[in-house]
Amino acid sequence: MKPLILGLAGHSLTSNEAALFRAIDPAGYILFGHNISDPVQIRALTESLRDLSGNRSLPVLIDQEGGRVARLRPPHWPHFPAGEALAALYDKAPMSAIEAARSNGEAMGLMLADVGITVNCAPVLDIRRSDTSLALGDRALGTRADMVAALGSAALAGLRSAGVVGVIKHLPGLGRAVTDSHLVLPVVDASDEELAEDLAPFAALNQASIGMVGHIVYTAWDATQPASLSPIIIARIIRERIGFGGLLISDDLHMEALTGTIAGRALACLAAGCDLALACWVRGDEARALADALPDISTAAQLRLDNALSLIGTVPIKTLVKTVDSIASLIAKRDALLAYAV
Repeated sequence: MKPLILGLAGHSLTSNEAALFRAIDPAGYILFGHNISDPVQIRALTESLRDLSGNRSLPVLIDQEGGRVARLRPPHWPHFPAGEALAALYDKAPMSAIEAARSNGEAMGLMLADVGITVNCAPVLDIRRSDTSLALGDRALGTRADMVAALGSAALAGLRSAGVVGVIKHLPGLGRAVTDSHLVLPVVDASDEELAEDLAPFAALNQASIGMVGHIVYTAWDATQPASLSPIIIARIIRERIGFGGLLISDDLHMEALTGTIAGRALACLAAGCDLALACWVRGDEARALADALPDISTAAQLRLDNALSLIGTVPIKTLVKTVDSIASLIAKRDALLAYAV
């Protein structure tokens, strides 16, 4: 198995893709809007990926945070709010906000599990600040470590109750970035003492099964490499100080924060201590060359992956009718709670 999470070209596997993926044997896949049409199509696609791998617990990932970061959208799927809506409620009624986050997470998890998606790249645990890049902006669950940790924990629990594993991101904290890592490499000059606040939500949720490390330089820790490529940050900050022991995946290698070839980026993030490299946009010969350049998954990474997979789908998925009813009930509960913040 190669330590890769790969993207797909379209709504279904082509014969060429199937042959390529069979040869590569990636650890999992990630879906985007261009892979999505309707529930029947998504169920068929995720089932075909599991048939291809022979692994019924194969992780199929998606970014379904809510708000503008949502791959499954109306009319086939319900709307989910951005993180700032939950944060606004927390400022007025913390316990109601926590319950809204849990209900929201469970509804989202049931929706994802129903179509065979088992890993959600959420919740966002970055703390929003006045100058935080708009790329993060309203995705954040709040402006204080305590509220972000509380809402993030509830969201994870909600997903888990539906048999879906959440991914805490973006370790070790992206909230101080004033530029967008999709376009440039953010550099944060905050002191170690100041950055302690950014670490707090991740430390509170350090038992999460999967985490995503961001492409951002923290000069207090490593002035030359972004976190995703820094052995210092991954070992000393993420693994030791935060205490995160779960599966660590990189943010997308195609983001312009990084330089060099995709293979070079993947090798660097794995050498730094990431367990899996996320390569969302490699296709065909480029994907094969990337896989050929990488070693097989390490023993330690395989153990962490196996632990994460053991949590996937352990809650029996209801029939479609019952799932739809459950989602509607959870969303109604969430919306009634959120109405208090308006």
